[in-house]
Amino acid sequence: MVDKDIRDGRKLIEALDRSKFGLSGALWFYFSDANDWLLLLVSPLVDTEGPTSCYRKIQSVIEGMPRDFGIPLSSISVVSPTDSLIRLLRKAIHVEGTSRMRFRRNTINGVFIEDALIYRLR
Repeated sequence: MVDKDIRDGRKLIEALDRSKFGLSGALWFYFSDANDWLLLLVSPLVDTEGPTSCYRKIQSVIEGMPRDFGIPLSSISVVSPTDSLIRLLRKAIHVEGTSRMRFRRNTINGVFIEDALIYRLR
């Protein structure tokens, strides 16, 4: 993940907010097993409308982003607010708006978190 990814992540969150997507969380999360970062977008729409509908809405927003926007849909994962990772992170972290909080090399309830950059988690 580079600075441009961080900036583009914030731009996407702001665009999704304008589209009334209903984000309750957004964060870059490092999955050490895959040696890869994913932008996790947390929304109750995952439960009510399903992930496919969410990805369609996100893709529609991405298509309206400036040409230099660089986050492909394949680097995004939509998750329910009840997802076990999200519930775990919420035990230790609460971030509003589109802030930026780095959470790295910490353990929550015995689960090691290698690295995460959290914009929002409520």
